[in-house]
Parts: sequence; C-alpha cells; structure tokens
Amino acid sequence: MRTHRRLLTVTGIAAAALATAGLNTSAFAATTLSSGHVDVLDAEWDGADLHLHVHDEETGTEYEPADVTLAVPAAARVANPGHGWLGTGSQVWLLPDDELVADSRGVLFPGISTEHLATGVFANNTVTYRLVSATRNGAATEDFSVYAGSTRWYDSNTATTSFKSRTFGVGTHNHANWAFEEAGTYQLTFRVQGTVSGVTEQATATYTVVVSS
Repeated sequence: MRTHRRLLTVTGIAAAALATAGLNTSAFAATTLSSGHVDVLDAEWDGADLHLHVHDEETGTEYEPADVTLAVPAAARVANPGHGWLGTGSQVWLLPDDELVADSRGVLFPGISTEHLATGVFANNTVTYRLVSATRNGAATEDFSVYAGSTRWYDSNTATTSFKSRTFGVGTHNHANWAFEEAGTYQLTFRVQGTVSGVTEQATATYTVVVSS
C-alpha cells in the first residue's frame, strides 16, 4: 500500500551532508530525494480529478511535488554524449534511464508513470505529459531535456515548440535520460492531460531540481 505524506523534515544530519556535497540546502523543500527509483511524473485519477505526485519507489511513499526537491549531485556529471540538443559543453549532469547505472553513481533513476491510471477511463487509453515551462536560477532556460536513445522526449529550448509534449498509454511505466547542461536550481512545470467522457481533465505541478556543481 502506498502512503501519502504532505510534509517531511530534512534532519540536520541530512542537511549537513547536502551542504558538504555542495548543494544549497536553503533552496530545498522539506523532503529531498537524491538517489533511487523515483517516478517524478506520476499521474493518478480519483474519479473526479487528475493529480500529479512524486512517487518514491524505494519506500512506496507519495509526495506533493511542492514538498519535494530532487537533488542532482556532482556525481551525475558525465561526458556530453554529443546529441545536438545537449549544447556544446564538454559535460552534462545526467540522470540515466538505466537503473544499474544510476545506482552505481548514486543518482536518481527518474520515471514517468501512468501505471495507476486504469483502462477504459481516458479517451484512447492515453494521457499527455506536457513541459509547460523551465527555469534555471529564476530565468527561462534551454538547459533541460529528456531523451531516450537518440530520441528527444522533452526540450526546454524556447526557440522551438517541438519536444514539449508526449503521449503515453495508461498503465505504463517509462524511463528516459534526464539531462541538465548547467548547475543551478531548476523549476520544471509539467501538466498531465486526458479526456474523460468528452471533458478535458488536467493537473499541473512545478518540480524543483537542484543541480550541484
């Protein structure tokens, strides 16, 4: 059974550890997740409304997105894989789509989930996740993307309207690489949307990601 927690407290020991790792603890919400399998985008339908949660697969706990900070430590830095949308820097911070790799580096293994949406509720048995906006240190950023192999799922580049939304079948669990081209505090706003009995239903949430240099 999954549990719901509105608010947890980062202990002094945890905060000290984050500070030692070079992360700005003042930017963190009450709960910080920095490793393990976490469904960052997790949609649920309560029979009347869509909701977005962060689901920690390690503990079975669900959090409101506003109550969580996702920490990306310096250990996430890898050589730039060379995809054109990742810029020209020699390195990027990468949360990989491979759980073994994520565990070996001690970083998050981020998921996108619709597995808690039942069939027969949403039109075509699909919902769409849209990247509404992305900022880094308070300003619009082009430094965030999500991709699988050589296929972009999301790209915060404001010069294009492409790669802002992706449709997923209900009852599925998906993983891709989450890439950040610069250190800083990111605010990523996502919306999940689907049609129920001819009516558009949606939920929007903003996620805080702190990328350490």
